[in-house]
Amino acid sequence: MHCHDTGIKIDIPEGARKIVLAGNPNVGKSVFFNALTGLYVDVSNYPGTTLEISYGKFGGDVVIDTPGVYGISSFNDEEKIARDIILGADLVINIVDAVHLERDLFLTQQIIDTGVPVIVALNMIDEAERQGRKIDVDLLSDLLGVPVIGTVATRKRGIDELIANIDRARPGHIDPELHKKLHLLHDRVGNQGEALLILEGDPAVAERHGLEPGTDREEIYLKRRERVNDIVGHVVKQTGKGAGWTVVLGRLMVQPLTGIPILAVFLYAMYKFIGVFIAGDVVGFTEEVIMQGKYEPFIRGLVGKYFPQDTALGTILIGEFGILTMTVTYILGLLLPLVAGFYLALSAFEDSGYLPRIATLADKALSGIGLNGRAVIPLILGFGCVTLATIVTRLLGSTRERRIAVFLLGLAIPCSAQLAVIAGLISRLSGIYVLLYVLTIFTVLVLVGTLLNRFLPGKSTELLIDLPPLRLPRIENVLKKTVTKSYHFLVEAIPLFAGGALLIGVLQVTKLLELLQKLLQPVTVGWLGMPKETATVFIMGFVRRDFGAAGLSAMPLNEIQTVVGLITITLFVPCIASTMIIFKERGRREALVMWPAILFLAFLIGGGIAQAYRLLGSVNGLIAVVLGVLAIAVIIGKFPKTPNKTVLGEENYVR
Repeated sequence: MHCHDTGIKIDIPEGARKIVLAGNPNVGKSVFFNALTGLYVDVSNYPGTTLEISYGKFGGDVVIDTPGVYGISSFNDEEKIARDIILGADLVINIVDAVHLERDLFLTQQIIDTGVPVIVALNMIDEAERQGRKIDVDLLSDLLGVPVIGTVATRKRGIDELIANIDRARPGHIDPELHKKLHLLHDRVGNQGEALLILEGDPAVAERHGLEPGTDREEIYLKRRERVNDIVGHVVKQTGKGAGWTVVLGRLMVQPLTGIPILAVFLYAMYKFIGVFIAGDVVGFTEEVIMQGKYEPFIRGLVGKYFPQDTALGTILIGEFGILTMTVTYILGLLLPLVAGFYLALSAFEDSGYLPRIATLADKALSGIGLNGRAVIPLILGFGCVTLATIVTRLLGSTRERRIAVFLLGLAIPCSAQLAVIAGLISRLSGIYVLLYVLTIFTVLVLVGTLLNRFLPGKSTELLIDLPPLRLPRIENVLKKTVTKSYHFLVEAIPLFAGGALLIGVLQVTKLLELLQKLLQPVTVGWLGMPKETATVFIMGFVRRDFGAAGLSAMPLNEIQTVVGLITITLFVPCIASTMIIFKERGRREALVMWPAILFLAFLIGGGIAQAYRLLGSVNGLIAVVLGVLAIAVIIGKFPKTPNKTVLGEENYVR
């Protein structure tokens, strides 16, 4: 006989029940499967895939294992297999991870909604207790409407009780409104589970019955998530007893009252490491002692024998912007130590499990600019590489959120190389000027995000994200990530920097650089209040923003000029690689709006700061103005929007 209509050939004796094991990945299903079936196990390939399905006998019945999934649908092979096997089950043993109850119960409720009898094995309750989570198993059973048995599979605890109660499996509680819809469609389909999946828009199941996929998926998923959250809120109590220091610290990290100070401490430590130690001591040695003190004199002496520096080729190779001098010094002496230091810190954050906690902490704040806490991942990654971060915006739940995130990444998030140079430059400034720079960039981020949230149609999706265990970073992982990312930086940066240096060199030799400086003088000198040579910085910035930022470090600027230059180059258009990805991800039409808009805003805001300082004559007064703009942005964000239908992706509910 076949299992449902999947095509899997499983010998099911007459009168035998099909007992199906289902659960999220890594919940311990294999332990339960082995306990039920013993050594008598068979394997069959699922038709059209290389995935193997294990099954075996349990008394007179057949137990079938399914792949670990977060939901049943047609999104991937694993979910298709689980879907078809569960729909043909006589009863389902659903394995649930007690530590990740919020995540796992989404699948539990979806299985219950199919109408199949269910019994739940609440596994890893010992780990939940160690983390200070007390779960009311009886109440959970009452709320779900199915038996729930607490287990610790690795210790065989609760498995005998589960086996003894298998016959108590029964259909659970379903949302009344959903139940009505299922009843209406059930008569046409003949199976409640398939009726559910048609309502959820599963095209494969709808096609089986010659029907159009339903359009209720977002509504069903949202109500299911709300129901699961409500159940968890009733059955889980955080006691704190038995919780290790990592569990306690992990909880403190996601609470605003304690999480914000903890984040501030980490960011300050990161600044001291990158902005002070790396940018000061390490770069001081690599750039000044090694590159400028040893390398540049050697290469100028060597190349100068054949191509004197006052010749056209000598200017391009070993001149002020020489490919073999400035480019190599910037990349190896200045940028590489700073980039490696940043990636070292970011990799430690990733490996420790702290990044998802920052996302949770930032969720409420990001909702004001049209994003949820999940967006903190591409935003933080943007501090490493805006190109990569732009690609990662795919994880956001709606097109609207992706538009906002991509624009903000291109406008206000400096990549690691640029951030590293910025850290080196602001380390020369007094505290009040550093505050002006940071406050201005933050205000731009909030104001632009708020306006985009206000005028773009749609609504932010909800945040649902796994919080991995907090642990000490593993040195091997951190170093591997740092070396790999630093290497990719070099591979990407060297040709672009060399191309930029060649362009500047050609412009210098042909006297076009001086002409461009004169043409841009009304902007650079009149509007920004900076030397006319700053035009070179912005020309370099078109190649890479960090190339332009590095150019600022060689210019004799006072403190306010340094801040204006940093603000402008921070908000400058992203590098060539990032721009190409923006065109690829958002399409030509959107990219051709974003790119000029970012360029315009960079000069508008940089010049606005310069003109306001000239008018006020005081940094304190200028900071007060910026704070006033920030307050206006926050007030705008508080006004309610006209409600829009929320577009929600499956990952927002099941993870």
